[in-house]
Amino acid sequence: MSEAMAQVLSFGVSGVSGFPVQVEVFSTGGIPGMEIIGLPDASVRESRERVNAAILNSGREMPPRRITINLAPADTRKEGPSFDLPIAVGLLAANGQIQLRQGLNLSRTVLFGELGLDGRIQPVNGALAIVISASECGLTDVILPAGNALEVACVQGMNIYPVHHLREVMDHLEGTSPIPPQAQMSYEELQRRRMPAVDLSQVKGQQGARRALEVAAAGGHNMLMIGSPGSGKTMLARCLPGILPPLSFQESLETTRIFSIAGKLEPGSGLMVERPFCAPHHSASVASLIGGGANARPGEVSLAHNGVLFLDELPEFNRAALESLRQPLEDGVVTVTRVRHQAQYQSSFMLIAGMNPCPCGYYGSRQRECRCSPQEIRRYLDQVSGPLLDRIDIQVEVDSVPMEEIRSAEPAESSATVAGRVAAAREIQRNRYRGTGIYCNAQMDNAGIRTWCELSPEAETMLDTAFRRMNLSMRAYHRVIKVARTIADLAGSPRIGMMEIAEAIQYRELDHKYWG
Repeated sequence: MSEAMAQVLSFGVSGVSGFPVQVEVFSTGGIPGMEIIGLPDASVRESRERVNAAILNSGREMPPRRITINLAPADTRKEGPSFDLPIAVGLLAANGQIQLRQGLNLSRTVLFGELGLDGRIQPVNGALAIVISASECGLTDVILPAGNALEVACVQGMNIYPVHHLREVMDHLEGTSPIPPQAQMSYEELQRRRMPAVDLSQVKGQQGARRALEVAAAGGHNMLMIGSPGSGKTMLARCLPGILPPLSFQESLETTRIFSIAGKLEPGSGLMVERPFCAPHHSASVASLIGGGANARPGEVSLAHNGVLFLDELPEFNRAALESLRQPLEDGVVTVTRVRHQAQYQSSFMLIAGMNPCPCGYYGSRQRECRCSPQEIRRYLDQVSGPLLDRIDIQVEVDSVPMEEIRSAEPAESSATVAGRVAAAREIQRNRYRGTGIYCNAQMDNAGIRTWCELSPEAETMLDTAFRRMNLSMRAYHRVIKVARTIADLAGSPRIGMMEIAEAIQYRELDHKYWG
């Protein structure tokens, strides 16, 4: 054999999408060696050693030939170890080590996976993005690591062949031991397993905060809780995913795809059915929140897409990190640009923030006396800027729960009960905004407010008075109306009355109280 050529189809990942990569293997005589071209990163170049050892440990040989491997398109950077498997299959095909069964076309079968030195196939990041992109390209056959199989089990119309070892792939391609495609499951099957992590029935007291949390969930509004340490801010925030509507199939695909690319999926897990809850530490950098790094990876705002981003101890965060949240809060998308790479990630999330009213945490508390000076309190509060506060629709105080309420045997309302009211309000919004690309009240623009937010004359008068008295910005003014629209939806009212406006204004008073 003088010269031989083989082509194998694989996929790379860019942002949250996959792109086809033709793995071209050219084998010829000359000084033995292997070279990989086509803008590979270090992990792709290192595949030479992994592939060589895996082939030998799978019972095949590597003839002493000159081998060139091209990853096309050559002008797009290739990252990660997922190209190990297609490179190994291309090498075996080019060197005559496997004889493909009749009718098999490697240019129409997607292969990806990381190889261990013993030939075992390890799961990789971004499997869901690859399979969805392959489906969009009209491809149906995918050979992938068994560890990624459950992750793509709900993608319909695909023949998924899970494999554990390189020997299984060779036997399947040669037809000596074909692998049956896995049975795909419906998304409804996965949803039946959904259980809230923290139930509202575990929260004692805090009626005002519970009501604010329900309004936030019903309209998709951002929320700030201010209160003394141990008053229950974190527990209330963790209850939020349990009262939000279940993830739709499309939302689940979007969210799972981001987690898969970021390598955050639990091993062997399937599509996500619970809305994500991300709670980064207050030492988080701008890059970890927004995304970035040398290879432009998704940050916490993208991992919280279709879910909740909880920032506890809000004033303790780096000021630049907090200010970087302003654009994704408005646009619902983050564009990460680096010298070598640019990627766009979805970031439509609910921001829930918690903070103490002062450094010691007891300013205004009924339980303990504050020991902070006015200058310390002002410096602490000024860590949170006015423009960021403007983007938070609901602000509520959370104080310590009295002992008699903690000991009370009366059961608190469960997440399931509250979720029923939230779902009814969201259904009203879904019907109202059908065909507009808007899914909840928080996403309304100014034109939508004029169209769908009719105020009674008394409500208009009250809002105008509050606007002047509280020095509200135009953004805050519109956000008050959006919150009032949500409160009216919870009440089943088509019109916004004085009671709804009064409650919505109440949720903006802490801005005036602490920062005014």
